[in-house]
Amino acid sequence: MKETGVKNVISKVYADSIAEEVGIEVGDILLSINEEAIEDIIEYKFYLSDEYLEVEIQKPDGEVWVIEIDKDYDEDLGLEFENPIIDQAKSCKNKCMFCFIDQLPENMRESLYFKDDDSRLSFLHGNYITLTNMKEEDINKIIQYRISPINISVHTTNGELRKKMLNNKHAGNILDILNRLADNGIDMNCQIVLCRDINDQEELDGTIEDLQKLNHAIGSVAVVPVGLSRYREGLYPLKPFDKETALATVKQVKDWQNKLDKSLGRNFVYLSDEFYLLANEALPSYESYNGFPQLENGVGMVVKFKQEFYDGLEKVQAISLENPKKVIVITGELIYATIHQLCNDLMSKIENLVIEVVPIKNDFFGGQVSVTGLVTATDILKNLRGKDLGEKILIPQSMMRAEEEVFLDDITIDEMEQQLNVKVQVCEVEGSTFIDRILE
Repeated sequence: MKETGVKNVISKVYADSIAEEVGIEVGDILLSINEEAIEDIIEYKFYLSDEYLEVEIQKPDGEVWVIEIDKDYDEDLGLEFENPIIDQAKSCKNKCMFCFIDQLPENMRESLYFKDDDSRLSFLHGNYITLTNMKEEDINKIIQYRISPINISVHTTNGELRKKMLNNKHAGNILDILNRLADNGIDMNCQIVLCRDINDQEELDGTIEDLQKLNHAIGSVAVVPVGLSRYREGLYPLKPFDKETALATVKQVKDWQNKLDKSLGRNFVYLSDEFYLLANEALPSYESYNGFPQLENGVGMVVKFKQEFYDGLEKVQAISLENPKKVIVITGELIYATIHQLCNDLMSKIENLVIEVVPIKNDFFGGQVSVTGLVTATDILKNLRGKDLGEKILIPQSMMRAEEEVFLDDITIDEMEQQLNVKVQVCEVEGSTFIDRILE
């Protein structure tokens, strides 16, 4: 067995799991599986798929156990680790002209400034990677351990332009790597962060043309507008999309969708909701999103939410509340009109229900940022102090740090409740659940 310097400390053992049955406990250290040292989560999942395992565990007192396990193929042991990927996350060495982390103000939580570019996080959590911060052995590992699907930040297939956009002289071979991954059966999703007058228009056509040739391996391509905060001093001068340029992009991608739907049977390339809202254009149909493969990228979220909302609204009986009920709903500026209409439709069925939708202007990051997910507690508090806040405030989950009830500016839900002296409830971004949270 090869030596490992990584201590894979177990943080959770699921009830009724194989691990619990064989005596593995929180605080134990996983040393190896079938005499292979486990250096990261991908190796763990790869070796875990075998039906017969010899699992080497070190107990807190230093005693080493070797446990023989017979199980079904791909059956999990039921473990979680203190470090979810076991190894250290790989940081990004690019200096992308559009990087939002470079546009963050000072004195925010330290973890917000970490730029990851790790294929393991892409596989586990859907993070996007550029493939520029990888050695040959890393590419081989993706192929060997079948790390699939992975999400790739392409931005452009023009090699020279990609070097410029990522400020990395090694970034130009993206098509070679994509072809290599595709040839080895690795499934991919791609994203293009669109920068006005940089990689849009003819450059966007060229990128879509190149990517669609790999449609057997690339499931979807998301096109999202560059996010620009007010903290851009010394950074590359980028222009925000306006109504006219957003409308031109919508038309351009719609033409590609019409063409690709005929040849591939799916749209393949999808625009983020922000483009449609900025252009004041009607959103596509629910069916046109082909199962919403890029939902986490803000692609189709509004359409899906509305469908869920009206499905839920059909089940709501028209009633009159015995006591008046007021709820505050917080949202970003861009989606305000949509949320306001939904709330009006709900109020039309429930007499004595008052829903006040409050759009929050993003002063924290700057006026060019209008999406809901980047609204901070600082701006919410500034807007709500001194108002009649009714029974409670609903905050969408998208404003929270991942799996935490903490805003991007490090203010917690509890702290907001204390400052406003009213219940603050986080609501999942799901339409029927939104109705439930308002009415409960």
